[in-house]
Amino acid sequence: MTPEALIDAFTDALWLEDGLSANTLAAYRADLLGWADWLRRARGRGPLEATDADVLDYLGHRFTQGSSARSTARLLSALRRFYHYQLREGAMRSDPTARAESPRLGRPLPSVLSEAEVEALLAAPDTERPEGLRDRAMLELLYACGLRVSELVNLPRAAVGLERGVVQVTGKGGRQRLVPMGEEAVAWCERYLAEARPRLLRGRGLSDALFVTARGGPMTRQAFWYRIKRHAHAAGIRRPLSPHTLRHAFATHLLNHGADLRVVQLLLGHADLSTTQIYTHVARARLQALHRAHHPRG
Repeated sequence: MTPEALIDAFTDALWLEDGLSANTLAAYRADLLGWADWLRRARGRGPLEATDADVLDYLGHRFTQGSSARSTARLLSALRRFYHYQLREGAMRSDPTARAESPRLGRPLPSVLSEAEVEALLAAPDTERPEGLRDRAMLELLYACGLRVSELVNLPRAAVGLERGVVQVTGKGGRQRLVPMGEEAVAWCERYLAEARPRLLRGRGLSDALFVTARGGPMTRQAFWYRIKRHAHAAGIRRPLSPHTLRHAFATHLLNHGADLRVVQLLLGHADLSTTQIYTHVARARLQALHRAHHPRG
């Protein structure tokens, strides 16, 4: 089998066994293709002939090219899973990643917008235009439900129950969850569906996607991320943003107002509570207020 065929067989197995997202599988595939290409050029052999020295040399090569600790850890994770799969399938007798150690990663705290900054961002789109009304509905839904941007743009029209005020979200690994929308998000989505979506589609047929572009197709993750940055600039927000900006704000603001951590875990769709616990480090406003209110020296 060619290296590409080996890698495709491995990613197919990952998809079948673990239900990993398309983005995760694409990242694994890119890392493994880069490894196979370097191994062919630098050592003249294929992935099944790799040694532990090859792996260590490749990690060193990546370091000299400026690879971050996080990307190196992801690469090593992909290599380990690939070679564990080959061992299981009987294609190899030893694991060339056994001597490689993962870099130590600090856990960065997410950058979180204040409630005032979120209000300014939500108000930035021009809702007199169909694109602006769509963006306002998307931002409201993103913040109200704590969605990932990929979850938002992939929502089908049928996933939003406006009468019940809930949205059915398909998250990582195909896991589904029901998330309450809140009155504001329901109102903006109703207005978008009644006024903006028909104008954007302009009679060019039906689309299953909830949020569509002026071309009548579904909104993409990249296009909406560009629009988030554009609206943030208009709102006077100068701090660095990420695609998860409103998701981080959703979780932190809920905790600031007294929400239970396990409830936030369910709303975010985290499989492990430890992933949600990072928000306890940034939800300081409520803790400080409680300290001032109840401690004798507050």
